[in-house]
Amino acid sequence: MSDVVGLLRAALGDAVSTESAALDAARGDKSGQRSAAAPLAIITARTVEQVQAALRIAHEHRVPVVPRGAGTGLTGGAMAGAGELVLSTAAMTRLLEIDEADQVAIVEPGILNADLNRALEPHGLRWAPDPASREISSVGGNIATNAGGLLCAKYGVTREAVLGLDVVLADGSLMRLGHRTVKGVTGLDLTALMIGSEGTLGVIVGATLKLTPIPTGTVATIGASFPTIEDAAAASAAITAARIRPAAMELLDPVALAAIVRHLDLPEHAPGTAHLLVQTDGDAAEAEARAALAIIRQLGGSATMTTDPDEGERMLAVRRAMHPAMEALGQVLIEDIAVPRSRLPEMFAAIRQIGERHGIAIPTVAHAGDGNLHPNLVYEGDEVPDAVWAAAGELFEAALALGGTLTGEHGIGTLKRRWLADELGDEQVALQRRIKAAFDPRGILNPGKVF
Repeated sequence: MSDVVGLLRAALGDAVSTESAALDAARGDKSGQRSAAAPLAIITARTVEQVQAALRIAHEHRVPVVPRGAGTGLTGGAMAGAGELVLSTAAMTRLLEIDEADQVAIVEPGILNADLNRALEPHGLRWAPDPASREISSVGGNIATNAGGLLCAKYGVTREAVLGLDVVLADGSLMRLGHRTVKGVTGLDLTALMIGSEGTLGVIVGATLKLTPIPTGTVATIGASFPTIEDAAAASAAITAARIRPAAMELLDPVALAAIVRHLDLPEHAPGTAHLLVQTDGDAAEAEARAALAIIRQLGGSATMTTDPDEGERMLAVRRAMHPAMEALGQVLIEDIAVPRSRLPEMFAAIRQIGERHGIAIPTVAHAGDGNLHPNLVYEGDEVPDAVWAAAGELFEAALALGGTLTGEHGIGTLKRRWLADELGDEQVALQRRIKAAFDPRGILNPGKVF
């Protein structure tokens, strides 16, 4: 292994680091998991050619490689351990092109989501994926996990906002996948296959992104309170059933809301109160918001509506404060499940019952517009307790029983591997492993993750 590090240094110079603090940081991500030992080295690539050179050496010597971006993942998908190399694209941050006429941007993978959108804003354009981690997560990481966020119910998840990818395969070969056109069905859709593959099929080194105009005109925002989270979820399901399509629709259960209120030093709500946030945009924004408001009030919610953009952003800031509010409570295992939108009340009820059964606080928020829930299992200490893992397993089982899925946007990583076959079945898991082998025959890319 030391010979491999020497070969990498000869080929890549100071792009290769064995500095102990950096190696230790690469053992984990935002999931709270950590590998048992530090990786061999970190390669901080600045060019496509450096990525290719690193992978050629690793492939020849059969050394496992963990692709890594900003390290903000929540499932252990980018954590590295003993005998592994970390291949970081965090320094590949260039915005190479903005094409206003075709509404396309070409970027390197290390650019942060929020930085990209700040650069696009003067052009009246944006990249729609809007994860809560947008200030710290990279576009490459968003693509690797098929990230979503608050706006994806109306504007789609990452897969719907990527036209093409430049990918370096395990043997160092460069593939240009996809196209620059809005339509394109030549051959199999390898771009879509790569999105959400969590670094197991190749290393993303460039992306052609589909942009959308920043909505103009009225933006209407509703903040609503309900006696229970099941009542709030029923209202969100009714809004969806009425064929109203908000830009964002977010649910906060009573435990989550109380923690956020304390974190932001806001006035306390009545005990047990749940919160529903609805935001509409576009030409029909105000009419859609008033229709949603009528449904909310009809179903027992008390609500206010504003068309003031600043006030609307302040209301959404309550939802965006979820992660820091949870960190103030202790260690958190942040989960990510999705169910059909009509089953949200049942899923919230199941979460409450599981928490009570295990004596665990499970503050939960949800992207109600697409049925994606984030239960947060709070615990103390450095290790996830057995009771928390047991509760997480029951959450996954409950979501699957309701016709849902193990993950809406965070991915599988290492955290959910043990439940993969419960959703996909053994035959499909075996097929997916054969697909991985076609891309990575020596199995060096992100071993132990997903499959």
